[in-house]
Amino acid sequence: MADALKARVASLPDAPGIYRFYNKENILIYVGKAKSLKKRVSSYFTKQATYHRKTEKLVSEIHHIESTLANTEFDALLMENNFIKQNQPKYNILLKDDKTFPYLCILKEPFPRIIYTRKYLPNQGEYFGPYSSVVSMKSVLELARKLYSIRTCNLLLSPSNISKSKFKVCLEYHLGNCKGPCEGKQDEASYLEEIAQARNILKGNLSIVEKYFQDNMRKHAESLEYERAAHFKHKLELLEKFQAKSTVVNRRLTDIDVITILSTGEDAFINFMQVKEGAVIYSRNLEVKKKLDEPDEDILALALHQIRADIRSLNPVVFSNVQPSVTDTAFETIIPQIGDKKQLVDLSLKNTMHLKIKKELAREENKSRNIQAIEALQKDLQLKELPKAIECFDNSNLQGTNPVASMVRFVDGKPDKKGYRHFNIKTVVGADDFASMKEIVGRRYQRLMEEGSAFPDLIIVDGGKGQLKSAVDALNHLGLYGKIPIIGIAKKLEEIYYPEDPVPLHVHKKSMGLLLIQQIRDEAHRFAITFHRHKRSKQTIATQLEDIPGIGRKVANDLLAKFKSLKKVLEATEEDLITVVGPAKARHILAWKQKRES
Repeated sequence: MADALKARVASLPDAPGIYRFYNKENILIYVGKAKSLKKRVSSYFTKQATYHRKTEKLVSEIHHIESTLANTEFDALLMENNFIKQNQPKYNILLKDDKTFPYLCILKEPFPRIIYTRKYLPNQGEYFGPYSSVVSMKSVLELARKLYSIRTCNLLLSPSNISKSKFKVCLEYHLGNCKGPCEGKQDEASYLEEIAQARNILKGNLSIVEKYFQDNMRKHAESLEYERAAHFKHKLELLEKFQAKSTVVNRRLTDIDVITILSTGEDAFINFMQVKEGAVIYSRNLEVKKKLDEPDEDILALALHQIRADIRSLNPVVFSNVQPSVTDTAFETIIPQIGDKKQLVDLSLKNTMHLKIKKELAREENKSRNIQAIEALQKDLQLKELPKAIECFDNSNLQGTNPVASMVRFVDGKPDKKGYRHFNIKTVVGADDFASMKEIVGRRYQRLMEEGSAFPDLIIVDGGKGQLKSAVDALNHLGLYGKIPIIGIAKKLEEIYYPEDPVPLHVHKKSMGLLLIQQIRDEAHRFAITFHRHKRSKQTIATQLEDIPGIGRKVANDLLAKFKSLKKVLEATEEDLITVVGPAKARHILAWKQKRES
């Protein structure tokens, strides 16, 4: 460990907080929480830390350390979660879910409607959910509309519009689903009473609604108002039918969150459920890719906090199969052993196990499909060896500006993103795709020769005869031509070109081998275009920064390397700017910013 790092670790306090590891490019690579910053960070630099290969790799990249104190370990967890969300460090797990869950919303408007939406806009109305599926959400909405007369039209039912008789009742009124507030046939006070009752349905407080219907049915029966009693009896039957479908355990179990976790060496699988009056009103699955062999207790602590924050859960009790490493005082975590509580945890574990098996089967299917694709490719191209490792090159430039290139690498038929490479064109002036291709292919395999690294089983060049010939010239210069199979693919007709063969090969359009080539080619093109856009954007921002008196290209690039964007440069404090450019240039930047804003 470098002396600077040793001194930094030694200076850390024996108190709770978060620590942040940065690499030599000043990029945040890991955020962690600790009950004792000194003890936790010191543990990374002991012999035990090297027992895990991933941890050893992390430690080898640490250039400097920053820390922030917290009042408690739970406060540290909140800070850690915020840093992970904002920066997405490469060694931290990230709880991502590509789904957007639906909500029900009572709109803020005269005679409010109940709608469903996937956007959460607090000022729009009162939200309920999120719901784990559209089906469960619609069943709740359907029940509310069956039990209460809630309008479905989007008319603006202001007092003036109603008094001017601007609207006429629709079919819903004649079917008995609406009481016609648009024509003044229902006053707003009685309508809001129904909305108040419907709110209990949306909250899952079915026992309150059930008691209301029972009391009214009994009251009207005692008054010999049998028709009104039958009306409430019908609503009670609808409610009981809904409850019978949704209740999974004892109805006395309410306002409970359930979370369970199952792990393999590389992954963790999580199920979260929310229980109200014995019914599961929300369920969510998460798959977590482990980065540093994180224990289940730590993963669960982060997941539990994030999910409860996402759905704004205030439930006072959480059931689980694992005790989280950090918990909030706002709730109690229990690991049930018997009875209905254990039944809930078992149900959640069943969902977790189903997710685990489903993902493992999907991986096996993908692996099998990928093997079939590279076997088909070997057959289509008549290769001697199975092309397990494939590298593909592509150029990108816009009217000769910022010429760049990319190389993507696929291993066993799937992207190996650690093997992707960007190239800035160094020896070619202008938009010369052929010369650029010769340069990058030469640079790539010259580098592999110097490192003694393994060559790919197949090289693909995005382009026709010209680009292929340039790549072949580069291999000839290195003495590698004939040792590595190489082909070119022309975009227009998806023709495959071999070196020294003027007649292209036409592979069947539905061949798995051709589909794999197209996937690799498209990925190389995407990767090159993304890099080219980034470089153009960076150059534009650097040019803007160079407009500041006293700021040249080198300083502009230093600012971009640190702050990543012009916006963040302008948001930086004087202290932050001084650490990068010194006090004099920092003052120039702040003066330019003030002039720009005035």
